[in-house]
Amino acid sequence: MSLVRKRSVTIRGHRTSYSLEQPFYEELAALASARAIPLAALIAEIDATRPREANLSSAIRIYVLEQVKRLRMGQEDGH
Repeated sequence: MSLVRKRSVTIRGHRTSYSLEQPFYEELAALASARAIPLAALIAEIDATRPREANLSSAIRIYVLEQVKRLRMGQEDGH
């Protein structure tokens, strides 16, 4: 079982926090690394596109899940 850990990030000059389980954090960091962008930049992108009713932590989890599913679908299609 992975415990939730609270982390802080600065987005567009504003300090905020998000809480993620370690596996989500590791995958998020890997996605940022694969795009060669800072983790804070990826989080800022997620924050900018999330529905306002969704909190940042949930939006990050959904983003990670969507990206993992997208990558898996590409592998299943033989790409």
